[in-house]
Amino acid sequence: MENAVGACLCNSLYSVEYEISYWREGGHEVDYVVARGRDIWAIEVKSGRSGKATGLTRFRDRYPKARALLVGGQGIPLEAFFSKDPASWLV
Repeated sequence: MENAVGACLCNSLYSVEYEISYWREGGHEVDYVVARGRDIWAIEVKSGRSGKATGLTRFRDRYPKARALLVGGQGIPLEAFFSKDPASWLV
């Protein structure tokens, strides 16, 4: 699922306007970090209900102005995420 979400982001967000990367610090990681100007979104993808998003918490501790999106699991349903333009989630 992580790759499908990443492909959707890369194929839909204009590279001139958005920068897409990932973040890792020690054992903590965020699947995708999307930046546009001063706006930053941390996106964590979960394919099941279980699994903690500790990387998302650590990222928000480091970058408190960043917005967080959880895709799948207890967050945005995968079907809903893929049915809309990814930029619409980055509000």
